[in-house]
Amino acid sequence: MKKLSFLFISLLTAFAFTGCTDGLDNIEYNPSNGVILSAPVSAAATSSSLTVTSTMNGNVGVVLKKGFCYSANVQNPTIKDYVVDADENFSATITGLMGGTTYYIRAYVYGDSRYVYSETFTVTTGVASLEEYVAPAYVDNYVDIAAWSSRGKWNLANVHDPTVVLAEDGYYYMYQTDASYGNAHLAGGHFHGRRSKDLVNWEYLGGTMKELPEWVIPKLNEIRAEMGLEATTANSADFGYWAPCVRKVKNGLYRMYYSIVCPGTISGDGTWSERAFIGLMENDNPANNDGWVDKGYVITNASDKGLDFNVAANNYENSYYKWNAIDPSYFIDKDSKHWLIYGSWHSGIALVELDAESGKVKAELPKPWGTTGEEIAAYGKLIATRNMRSRWQASEGPEIIYRDGYYYLFLAYDELSVAYNTRVARAEHIEGPYFSMDGTNVTTNGGDILPVVTHPYKFNGSDGWVGISHCCVFDDGNGNWYFASQGRFPKNAGGNASSNDLMMGHVRKIRWTEDGWPLVMPERYGAVPQDKIRRSELIGNWEHIDLSYSFGNQKTSTQMTLTEDHKVSAGPWAGATWSYDAENQVLTANGVKLYLQRETDWEASPRTHTIVYAGYGGNNKTYWGKKSK
Repeated sequence: MKKLSFLFISLLTAFAFTGCTDGLDNIEYNPSNGVILSAPVSAAATSSSLTVTSTMNGNVGVVLKKGFCYSANVQNPTIKDYVVDADENFSATITGLMGGTTYYIRAYVYGDSRYVYSETFTVTTGVASLEEYVAPAYVDNYVDIAAWSSRGKWNLANVHDPTVVLAEDGYYYMYQTDASYGNAHLAGGHFHGRRSKDLVNWEYLGGTMKELPEWVIPKLNEIRAEMGLEATTANSADFGYWAPCVRKVKNGLYRMYYSIVCPGTISGDGTWSERAFIGLMENDNPANNDGWVDKGYVITNASDKGLDFNVAANNYENSYYKWNAIDPSYFIDKDSKHWLIYGSWHSGIALVELDAESGKVKAELPKPWGTTGEEIAAYGKLIATRNMRSRWQASEGPEIIYRDGYYYLFLAYDELSVAYNTRVARAEHIEGPYFSMDGTNVTTNGGDILPVVTHPYKFNGSDGWVGISHCCVFDDGNGNWYFASQGRFPKNAGGNASSNDLMMGHVRKIRWTEDGWPLVMPERYGAVPQDKIRRSELIGNWEHIDLSYSFGNQKTSTQMTLTEDHKVSAGPWAGATWSYDAENQVLTANGVKLYLQRETDWEASPRTHTIVYAGYGGNNKTYWGKKSK
């Protein structure tokens, strides 16, 4: 095991003795306490642990407790972050650190009913070897820290419909739908944000929108009046705040498109839920979480049925709306044109061009109802549908990226609590047509997209995950691609009747097949060192999952054994042979190319690293697996 070095950086003294600025309730330093602390210094260090020491002077007789608080994101950590007690020499060893990660550390004392903090000490751990790797320590079952008062410890707890952008300051910023276990988020505004430097440790930032935008209710009542309907009686607490999408437009300009779902129905007899709106906020620097400025209305639901509401409320296949204005995705194509992709369930997914300067719809929008498709054409054109003859699609959450000559359209399928799964199609032009991997034209013909990209699953030693979809897909600028989504606990996990409301943010690496299709890794990203995978490491037992589509069911693993003589001796592929392309890290078993990656073994106790695979086989099947320990 080699000794790894640390980079020590002193921060400005302006950080000294200040309260935390992470959006939590500040704990103020009061100089009348009379205790003076030195900034921590480091002694013994490895890639996963660090011994720190401080000193105190002044009115030390009031001190009842002393220690160190630390964080991988918060630059002025407090006792609401991670804490370790100090010994009588004001020294402590911090363990469980991630390799290659920057940590911020402050000494603190408590006495005379006050907390006092030192200046911040910054340390970047060395890149760990596999032998030194320490897996993320945060809990998945976060019931004990779900409350608003514990939000500084959430990390990726309480994440739903995430969107991620890499900003100029090197942070990844994540925003989301208003949803949390026990509705803890209600205290903090809307479209909550967090940020990370390493995609593992996330700092909670709080809501970006403090209250319902002023334009929403007047715009709703304007449309209702034109439709011959009475004004809404809803108040701001009744509205839904769903599925934002954030993008960097250029240095100094970030846009967030968001959904506002209006309560009520569009006619007195209770037929058809009220419309939704897509709005826009802008910010010049997402580090300023309060800096999002609302730019107003962008688009709403469109109908080609005029003002004839006589579509029964349960006649989903013939629904009143043609386009449903939720789940926006914003994209700037290779020709620098700006687009909004949106839609959910009704008819399919729509694409509409935006004005680059304003971020609003480029064409003039007519009234959001008509009697023909031509009358509402300005609201968008169809790019993907499951069924040309039905308006009840069970697809939503579009996300588009561009890579190597193709636009990739990721979609969430089915209901979100359990059955949620992800599909992907691609096109040479952003307007389509989009083709499934099996050649299905889902733009002009409709049909189910294959392959399955994510699906409810379960490895041994865990409850597994369900509801894994509504993704965002992003890269780090260096060719590494990531897939982020929520994952939910199964229903009644561990005897908790509300376990399906536990929503954890998931980030996974993507590998690309040789013919250009994305493979999402089965285990979440945990910053495992990517040492080359040796052939000898493949021999032994694997947990193998056939991830083929099965509505609402978790796909569970079976044992597959690879032997030294290149045979598969157990599992569904028993009797087949295997080979290994070490250069490209591709295992071929039973004729299926399985793309390998080192990832965190989240089910192991204690967590560690392992090898995983994902691959597409015959009949458009998807396979996931991980090496058993």
